Amino acid sequence: MLHAEGPLLSIDVGDRTTELEAIDDVLESFVGGRGVGTKLAHDRVPFDADPLGPENRLFFTTGPMQLSQMSFTGRMNVTGVSPLSNGLVSSNAGGFLSRNFAGAGNSAVELKGESDELVAVHVREDGVEFEEVPELAAATVPEVTEYVEEEHGLGEDSVACIGPAGENRVRFSAIMTTESRAFGRGGLGAVLGSKNVKLLTFDGDADPPVEIPSVQMDVHRDAATSDNIMKRQGTASVTDLANEMGTFPSYYFEDVRYEGFEGINGDAVESKKYEKGTCSACAFACKLPTRDEETGLETEGPEFETIMAFGGNCDVDDIVSVMQSNELCDTLGMDTISCGNAVAAYLKANGEFGNDDLIHELVEKIAYREGDGDVLAEGIHRFADDLGVDDWTVKGMSFSAHDGRTLNGQGLGFATANRGADHMYSTFYAFEYPLVDKEDAFDPSGLSAAKARKLVEQENKRAFEDCGVVCRFSRGTMTDERFEALFDADFDDLLSVGARTIELERHFNNQRGFDRTDDTLPYELPDFDDALDAYYETRGWTDEGRVPETDAAGATAD
Repeated sequence: MLHAEGPLLSIDVGDRTTELEAIDDVLESFVGGRGVGTKLAHDRVPFDADPLGPENRLFFTTGPMQLSQMSFTGRMNVTGVSPLSNGLVSSNAGGFLSRNFAGAGNSAVELKGESDELVAVHVREDGVEFEEVPELAAATVPEVTEYVEEEHGLGEDSVACIGPAGENRVRFSAIMTTESRAFGRGGLGAVLGSKNVKLLTFDGDADPPVEIPSVQMDVHRDAATSDNIMKRQGTASVTDLANEMGTFPSYYFEDVRYEGFEGINGDAVESKKYEKGTCSACAFACKLPTRDEETGLETEGPEFETIMAFGGNCDVDDIVSVMQSNELCDTLGMDTISCGNAVAAYLKANGEFGNDDLIHELVEKIAYREGDGDVLAEGIHRFADDLGVDDWTVKGMSFSAHDGRTLNGQGLGFATANRGADHMYSTFYAFEYPLVDKEDAFDPSGLSAAKARKLVEQENKRAFEDCGVVCRFSRGTMTDERFEALFDADFDDLLSVGARTIELERHFNNQRGFDRTDDTLPYELPDFDDALDAYYETRGWTDEGRVPETDAAGATAD
């Protein structure tokens, strides 16, 4: 099976020491990306680690496809214990960092310990440099990348950093790269901040030779020639369908449709788009560089989830306002979904829906933990009772769109996902809109054992893509046969890599106290308990949602 190549580079930012370690067995079993990050975290992070303590570790990982020139591969992964969910979380980001990471010659980079001073960590093919950077305290993401370019001659595509939100340990702060691309969900920016690491750079020409099958060129050609609305509008293109179907949360989840959706939909975003945008080596070019000529505001996006969180959920029907919220989150280093939902909760509690000025003020206050922003920075699960609002989270992570009250299979997927209410963990919504062929679709209403079994398969597929690492938007281009050809393995074997990755995530979280009581929703769905039983049975877990120790030992030994 094709897999990533190179050693694990372990960096202790407290002792300022490094160590190289061969991890060939891990790479052979888990391919790369999320699988390798999960395996390393499971074996090297104490089960009782404080997410914001020195015992937590971050694992930056890439996969074999980042050594190709194939479309849909400009991504990489970060894994650690989340300060938002308190469980193991993996987050991946697009942009251009992954090729430079591979160029430094490592398959994985581990950060551990805690620095006494604010530090930059420069990872090169010939070693690691530690640079104290007190002058970058409270610097924004653009200010960090400008510093790196001026002082080190490296572009934004070599940088992974945090903004003020990460330094202030906002529980949904992001690690940012290429300025506008985020390792967003789960708050791993706060973990980097807790280690007093402001930034990392990756640079070199030591990427190992990996022979990628020629089918990569077929994928690249299809990505370049396909006529897909995503190329014009990104994920914002789904806004109209979601609103029509009743899967577009609004007014802090009070409703599933938003009357003002036309002011913030894909057409509105496209009207502000001024050039094409892409990730490394990708001909699909679905990114959204946008500009408002009247104000001069420029950003990248917003994508659909940001439109939901800062648009419908906040009762904002002005795309320029959503663009400004998006840009503030990128500049300050925060996940737009969690931040927008936290702001929406505050607006509901205070009767301030639609107040643009207050929204933007709150985003900044959250990043700097000023005033009410200090409370909101803790995340909805921790402040909901104090604000008197419903707790719209699963495992502490707030909901993305594709509302499970209408798309019931996606609702089950929100509940079962190890990292919380995240749509990308299974993308089950695609089968219920549907965005797949009619013969593969499910009725969005109701739950069944068949949906539960399909959800397991989808989670396994998505997990393997994150091991590869291959973008979600390759759906329709990356067929099962192409996966088999690229990774030189039967598709069932690839799915088993995804399944083992999910099992290790679950086992780690079980040791931290997670079980069936955490696989819940803030709303009722028909036959939910029976479907959850079927999900556990399909995975071979106990009725309480725990991985049997014998199964966990097998996954760990692989």
